Amino acid sequence: MALFKTRRNRGTRNGKPTDVHPVDEVMPPARMLAYGIQHIAAMYAGVVAPPLIIGEAMGLAPLDMTLLIGASLFTAGLATMLQSLGVWKIGARLPFVNGVTFGSVAPMLAIVAQQGQGNPLSVIYGSVLIAGVLAFVIAPYFSRLVRFFPPVVNGTVITLIGLSLMPVGIKWIAGNNAEAPDYAAPEKIALGAATFALVLLFNRFLKGFWNRIALLLGLVAGTLIAWPVGLIKTETFESAPLFNFPTPFALGTPTFNITATISICIVMLVAMMETTADMIALGEIVDRPADEKTIAAGLRADGAGSAISAVFGGFTCSAFAQNIGLVALTRVRSRFVVATAGGVLVLLGLFPVVGAVVSLVPQPVLGGAALVLFGSVTTSGIRTLGKSDLGDPFNSLIVAGALGIGMIPVVAPHFYEHFPAALRTVLDSGISTGCIAALLLNILFNAWRKHPAEAEATVGGDTVAVVGTAPGEYHRDEADAGQVNSVPEPRTSAQESESTR
Repeated sequence: MALFKTRRNRGTRNGKPTDVHPVDEVMPPARMLAYGIQHIAAMYAGVVAPPLIIGEAMGLAPLDMTLLIGASLFTAGLATMLQSLGVWKIGARLPFVNGVTFGSVAPMLAIVAQQGQGNPLSVIYGSVLIAGVLAFVIAPYFSRLVRFFPPVVNGTVITLIGLSLMPVGIKWIAGNNAEAPDYAAPEKIALGAATFALVLLFNRFLKGFWNRIALLLGLVAGTLIAWPVGLIKTETFESAPLFNFPTPFALGTPTFNITATISICIVMLVAMMETTADMIALGEIVDRPADEKTIAAGLRADGAGSAISAVFGGFTCSAFAQNIGLVALTRVRSRFVVATAGGVLVLLGLFPVVGAVVSLVPQPVLGGAALVLFGSVTTSGIRTLGKSDLGDPFNSLIVAGALGIGMIPVVAPHFYEHFPAALRTVLDSGISTGCIAALLLNILFNAWRKHPAEAEATVGGDTVAVVGTAPGEYHRDEADAGQVNSVPEPRTSAQESESTR
């Protein structure tokens, strides 16, 4: 039996498109590589930032820092391939990119501070290993939350994902340190604005394949503009070794500390909640709704990827929401494109000098392109909200309350600074707090409302029976038990042609 189950796309037959879903489409290698590199460009800064921050806090030597970054790239590639290709009941089999979750940085810095003269990486890897196993075991139980995600909750969470990411793009343009002399320098803002405009223009005027790689073209053009201005830093490229294979436990043999393990397990639970929201968002975008089985498989991949990451010197792995924005922007929905990106990430981890080439892209250039990506996620959320009845005052209150709570840590990062550290792990994530708020508010306003025991809905010209289920949800009465989906709306001819593209 083949290790990875794939469905081959044979393109067109006699001028007619095949019935292969766009998610399962296998493109020519050159195109998959180009689209895959575009995904890497969108996520690269997010993958290397956590090891850079943790390595600097530990005072690692340049060579060890390079090994730490290489391990993060290598394990992100493995986790991404596991998530997109799938094996057994592991992997969502969606165009889903995995990498180092930034939510783990704060507790890992606390571990570094607590360990003193010891090797904090050993404690970190032991904690990540246990958290990964925990996520793998509880994935099928955690996935049952999907039944509480009707369109009003889905749309709110997806919108919040996009809005929460906006400050990341803005910081990439202006800089992360407001005290730095070059913070928000005019040339940085101009470079970010130029890249932003170029990505939009390329999307507007380019056609076909070139339109699909508009983001990559914008990043290349922005980098070329930055070259004469002196905003390109080549230090990483000049010091990177040619080849390095991440050997197991090279940076530290796992040791176990109960306090550290609990803190990383909490981070993992928060990451699982965000991954659940991201999978639901991605399922809406690619027209393959993420059901309970898909979410369980995706969460298992998060757990397995994190455990493998701890072995090879990486950190906790979770979904990268910015790549969901790229799927929405480019409309390239093939999971094999993302799997190709995972393969390239593995090569970047093995050949650090090649990975350093990607680091030549200045952060203001990444920020300008990111604003388009994150805006695309927000747009997808608004589109999903359009499927819910916002004319209902209760549904409007659900959206208003969840967005209001979810935006608190986004607009005021220090709002919860006097709360216990364990609570802040959840509260400092706008996606997590907004998701929890949307779920609870939906239960509060919709759980005990009187709905007809059975109603009829017209779908594609046919009348089908639907029955009430979880708060605010309906599913077809012939659906599998436990699997809850919204009644689909009639598809237009334009949507049909898009799904077979």
